[in-house]
Amino acid sequence: MESQLAAEPETETSGGTAPGPFASFVRFVVCGGGVGVLASGAVALLAGVLPWVVANAVITVASTVLCTELHAMFTFGTGRRAGWRRHWQSAGSAGVAYAVTSLAVLALHAVQGAPGVLAEQVVYLGASGVAGVGRFVVLRVLVFAEGRGPERGVERVVVAPVRVAAVTAGRSGLVLAAGA
Repeated sequence: MESQLAAEPETETSGGTAPGPFASFVRFVVCGGGVGVLASGAVALLAGVLPWVVANAVITVASTVLCTELHAMFTFGTGRRAGWRRHWQSAGSAGVAYAVTSLAVLALHAVQGAPGVLAEQVVYLGASGVAGVGRFVVLRVLVFAEGRGPERGVERVVVAPVRVAAVTAGRSGLVLAAGA
């Protein structure tokens, strides 16, 4: 007599596959860079009605919130919105990146009394690149790390209750017949 039980238990896969480090980095650059370009234009527009420092602060907060949502949903593939904890952590990493770029430009001014615009841009963009790579690592490893790793994509066994209708002895041992 053949067993009427399923040969293998049903399985569920827990979540989709998160993008790898390279794909995440490309997405990080596209999202962050795209929002950065839009933000720079928004600062220029808003600075027409507000002091530049205030306009920059408002746009920085708004762009950080937008980028955090994009990073949660797209860059790191969590499949859900960021939540308050991730927004605060992301804001902290953005604050550190802002400090790094500001210190780099201040250091340039300390070394050269009156650097040209090209020198400032080279230093600023170089510091932005270094800070961006550091921010990517922090976001990937600490902020959005949940849901990646060995536990992601692992199949989970789903055990369903089965009513046993009969137990018979066969050549290969006990055979269970499932009831309806």
